Amino acid sequence: MSSSRPNILWTVSEDCPPRFGCYGDPLATTPHLDALAERGTLFTNAHSAAPVCAPSRFALLTGVPPESHGPAHHMRADARLPQWIRTYPELLRELGYYCTNNAKTDYNCDADPQAVWNDSSGSAHWRNRPDGAPFLAVFNYDPTHESAVFRHEEFTVDPAGIRLPAYLPDTPEIRGDFAHYYSHIAAMDAFVGRLLAELAEDGELDNTVVIHTSDHGGVNPRSKRWCYDEGLHVPLIVAAPERHAHRFPAPGTRVDAAVSTLRIPPTLVDLAGGTAPAHMRGESLARTSFDPAGELAFSMRNRMDERPDMIRTVRDARYRYIRNYAPHRPYGTHQAFAWLAAGYRSWEAEHLAGRLDDVQDAFWHEKPGVELYDCAADPDQVRNLAGDPAHAEAERRLDDALRAHVLAVHDNGFLPEGSPVEGYDASRADGAYPLARVLDIADAVGRRDPALIPRFTTALTDQDASVRRWGAVGLLALPAGALTAEAVAVLRTTAGDDPDPHVRIASAEAVGKHTDDAAAAALLAGLAAPGHPEGVRLEALDALTALGPTAAAPHRGVVAAAAEEPFEYLGNAARYLLLRIDGKYTPRTVVFDLEGLMARAAARRA
Repeated sequence: MSSSRPNILWTVSEDCPPRFGCYGDPLATTPHLDALAERGTLFTNAHSAAPVCAPSRFALLTGVPPESHGPAHHMRADARLPQWIRTYPELLRELGYYCTNNAKTDYNCDADPQAVWNDSSGSAHWRNRPDGAPFLAVFNYDPTHESAVFRHEEFTVDPAGIRLPAYLPDTPEIRGDFAHYYSHIAAMDAFVGRLLAELAEDGELDNTVVIHTSDHGGVNPRSKRWCYDEGLHVPLIVAAPERHAHRFPAPGTRVDAAVSTLRIPPTLVDLAGGTAPAHMRGESLARTSFDPAGELAFSMRNRMDERPDMIRTVRDARYRYIRNYAPHRPYGTHQAFAWLAAGYRSWEAEHLAGRLDDVQDAFWHEKPGVELYDCAADPDQVRNLAGDPAHAEAERRLDDALRAHVLAVHDNGFLPEGSPVEGYDASRADGAYPLARVLDIADAVGRRDPALIPRFTTALTDQDASVRRWGAVGLLALPAGALTAEAVAVLRTTAGDDPDPHVRIASAEAVGKHTDDAAAAALLAGLAAPGHPEGVRLEALDALTALGPTAAAPHRGVVAAAAEEPFEYLGNAARYLLLRIDGKYTPRTVVFDLEGLMARAAARRA
């Protein structure tokens, strides 16, 4: 192998925050990763493209922001890749590399792992390559997945020694979730250590660049799925052997600039001697200097399983800026899979019992339109500085950067799921998606200002369905009772007559919220019934849930039928609402279809 082209070993620990010794965690047992950081570069501010696996793994495979190519930004979906988008293993194979993936994929798109890789299986290994071929070997470590905290085994860390973030209550269940996870981090570190030992046995350690990261941040409440550092901050360590060390900062360097994991795919192509294609948005990390003052990491979320939402965020070395595009929805909307963790159930129980302070209780209430956190002074991100004159320059700078990014990547997240213009090519066709006009309306939603009623009602008459939908969302998000009679009349007409079902859903929910008109819930129940696309049914059921069990009760039959359907997310949402209608819900009620999950897993194994 030419010394100008290294082997590459990339280890990915699933759902794993940087609770390592080298990141300053005194409770962690991570000797192999700590040693890797000593001989490599540790990125202190690395952030994933999304706070959940499938959209993030789409970004890691393609180098494309998931929101740039709908529906890859949803959890979970099946984006259709244009033939011209080449994934990084395909590009490296064209450069002569033997590329293996062991073994998780979850790419949120139609990329065929057996076509993309030389080998994508549980036995994939660089040792299977032809003699002399350089290799790229990816090893995914699954036992750190969120499901690890669904069961508590023997603790290796004393739960009493855990520092809980300020937003969480101090309960045995929450302490147990945190403490239990350290044993999985230690096991993951040992796994990395075994791979490094195998490199040494094969005489390849001095030829191999080693990268370690995670697909996104941690597994505890208000981490995974949420656009705070706990959900997005990932470990990122890059260690190059001596012959390639000149391409990176000096061994032992800690880089404080914000970087995105979207930069890993172009880094791999660069190390292999290729040129990253234009669709890969990030710059290679194979460089000797970084700019903490200027570099930014962008992230996002949209639907998480059965719960629609939309959040965009940008991080620099000090601040995190967040825009909430569904401020009328609480953070803590019930999500069946997440609630399998004792921590979420305990937190909600404390909320319902009235035992939380204001910081801990904020999760169960509606969101502000904009959030800004000084992450150096407030690592738990609980003191919102948006609107604070002392931080106005940072807020303005990051708001401008986020808007420019949304436009540059042609963010598909403002389209309803299943839109005919969703997708990389379709959304960029001339006249298909007037994103700048949509963004002007959507950015106003978070202000929740009744003075904007004329602007939102005017948007309801636009020729473009996306503009109309965001006009309806703007009226929906206003405080209850804030609408004028004229605005309600326009919404009633739109809810009944608009040709786009997503516009009707937002309009009907707005009518129901602001007037208690029973016809609104009936319209939503009709759209949640069979005969409509899954995305429409799920969004309608979510809106019906938001109106509350009293409004939904006359339509119990529709909800009960949906609860029995095989579509996992619709079933989860319907079972939760059914429990609420019947007055049987408690935080400890298991809503998730565990039997269905086991059956699907068995089918995949077969």
